[in-house]
Amino acid sequence: MSIGRRSFYQLIIANAVILSVFIFRFQTLPPQVPLFYSKPPGEDQLSDVWFILILPLIMNLLFFLNKFICGRFFREDVLIQKIFYYLNQFLLAGFTLIFAKIIFLIT
Repeated sequence: MSIGRRSFYQLIIANAVILSVFIFRFQTLPPQVPLFYSKPPGEDQLSDVWFILILPLIMNLLFFLNKFICGRFFREDVLIQKIFYYLNQFLLAGFTLIFAKIIFLIT
């Protein structure tokens, strides 16, 4: 199996995990979730529940941007392709774990 196909399967798995965590915990979510941790503690950190869906959106955007850049500019360089592959793995794992951590902490 090629690196490109394997990374798409990993993206599908990450999206499925995010979706299942969201569906599993949706009933117990409060109306506002702490999402902006760079702001001072309190109400400044809170946002509506649907803002949590920005995380998977950014994850997918960065994944496809990396795939586009890698395919467009580094088609021949195997080392750069592997760097982009591992960068995408880090993005998928990081965003999935951050999403799950926020959901499980507030429910």
